[in-house]
Amino acid sequence: MIGQIRGTLIGRQAPEILVDVGGIGYEIQVPMTTLYQLPELGQPVTLLTHFVVREDAQQLFGFAESADRRLFRELIKVSGVGPRLALTLLSGMDAADFARCLQRDDVAALVALPGVGRKTAERLLVEMRDKAGDWLDELSPESAAQAETGKAGAHGNDQRAEAEQALVTLGYKLTEAAQLIAAADAAPETPSEELIRLALRIAGGARG
Repeated sequence: MIGQIRGTLIGRQAPEILVDVGGIGYEIQVPMTTLYQLPELGQPVTLLTHFVVREDAQQLFGFAESADRRLFRELIKVSGVGPRLALTLLSGMDAADFARCLQRDDVAALVALPGVGRKTAERLLVEMRDKAGDWLDELSPESAAQAETGKAGAHGNDQRAEAEQALVTLGYKLTEAAQLIAAADAAPETPSEELIRLALRIAGGARG
């Protein structure tokens, strides 16, 4: 099991990044919540990882936060939820947000994410509530506050462009992504992660 990668970030094309470790380039799938926290190309990066081996592929998934990796590992144990859907879930919300969904029994927030139907959302809430236990303990108010502080800091146009790219990665056309971001009508300094959450809520409301 590859549990951690430390190297130089040399490629970044959502949802995949490329990290050079001693001359070997590791292709790593990351959720958008982690992508937002990555440094510039050429800078050192450290990620917690989860290695998935299947008959037709070997994939490495990376996470900036231990709680997100823990959530990913719990999600893929749920019937009908594979790594791809788990990555989509973590692209629309981090572990702290998912914990709030559990506490509020918020099916609508999950259904707003691409590829998540109502039955899947309801099954996730039921099964993950049973498994939450120690995982929820990692989400102390202090760590949640630090996470929110870390998200705020980037700049208007770059944040909107990154949010649009995230929506494209999640299955929307570029024109649809741009319309959803515009419909969010958020302040220029709004972080890209918040922009995508607003856009996904709008998309979910339009489908309903």
